[in-house]
Amino acid sequence: MKLRTTTVAAALALAAMAASAQQKGDDMKGMDMKEMDMKGMDMKGMDMKGMDMGGKPAAVGQVHHAKGTVKKVDAKAGIVTLQHGPVASLNWPSMSMNFRVKDKKVMGKLGPEKNVEVDFVKDGNDFVITAVK
Repeated sequence: MKLRTTTVAAALALAAMAASAQQKGDDMKGMDMKEMDMKGMDMKGMDMKGMDMGGKPAAVGQVHHAKGTVKKVDAKAGIVTLQHGPVASLNWPSMSMNFRVKDKKVMGKLGPEKNVEVDFVKDGNDFVITAVK
């Protein structure tokens, strides 16, 4: 009987914890992310797929422009981490994020701590740098 009482008590405690966690998650429902100040937030390595950053949806193939500083280059993987300023065409705040680079000539213009201006497009679920100035 003691084991059954302990099992029931444990199950009730777990149910209460799950309900509390669900309630805390619900606290962010309806939150206007457009009002959040994301400046200075490090979003490096963050999966941006499906995120609503208060911006406009990115149309595949539409060219966007950003100014920023290269933070990391992985030439083998074809990925560059760019700490960029706001992107007006997408209504994005300043942030650090990963971009794909398909063209080796473009990759050659990207070095750590280099200040750059880039053009990029949405390609499937990725954002791909197409030009560097």
